Amino acid sequence: MIMHLKEVKAVMLAALIIVGIGVQCNKARAAGTEVLTVAGGCFWCVEADFESVKGVKEVVSGYTGGTTKNPTYKEVTRGGTGHYEAVQIFYDPARVSEEQLLHMFFRSIDPTDAGGQFCDRGASYRTAIFVKDAAGRQAAEAEKANAAQALGRKIVTPILNAGPFYKAEDYHQDYYKGTKLVITRGGPKKQSSAYKFYREGCNRDQRIRQLWGSAAPFIGS
Repeated sequence: MIMHLKEVKAVMLAALIIVGIGVQCNKARAAGTEVLTVAGGCFWCVEADFESVKGVKEVVSGYTGGTTKNPTYKEVTRGGTGHYEAVQIFYDPARVSEEQLLHMFFRSIDPTDAGGQFCDRGASYRTAIFVKDAAGRQAAEAEKANAAQALGRKIVTPILNAGPFYKAEDYHQDYYKGTKLVITRGGPKKQSSAYKFYREGCNRDQRIRQLWGSAAPFIGS
């Protein structure tokens, strides 16, 4: 019986050590990843832009800023939920900083448009930055001021407190490189082709080029 208790204690101790190691590993992984939440109009486009940035690990499309729990795409775009189409940018702060991402964000949108973005009109397509603490707000305010100075115009992109973020339907994730066949106004196309067709038709890059010229990080001048 004594030997049995010793064995049980040994197993429990080993289990606790393993759990402790797991917790430390999770903390280490968490320490190597930060999250920036922004809304820049169509989340397909913002996702495509920022997944090309070195140091960005993943970009997830979703909805935030509103009051409806677990909203659907149709509910958000129809209006009344208060949500924005947004993305969460998961990045390695050792490779790219929050300030750099915010700098690129402002130069990848039209921050002077309060009614939506490009061809997409309505509240769900407005721009915004969602901050989780005072440091994040300070960084966002600084980059907003920088953008205003660069354009010489008023920036209407609000800086809001972060709230619940609801991941969009799987259909929307990585849409820009999807291979499924979809029906568009231009006929049947693969998702990747449909994305290009939409982006060009929405004049997103044309407007960004007009505003930012060679400072635009994701398109040529």
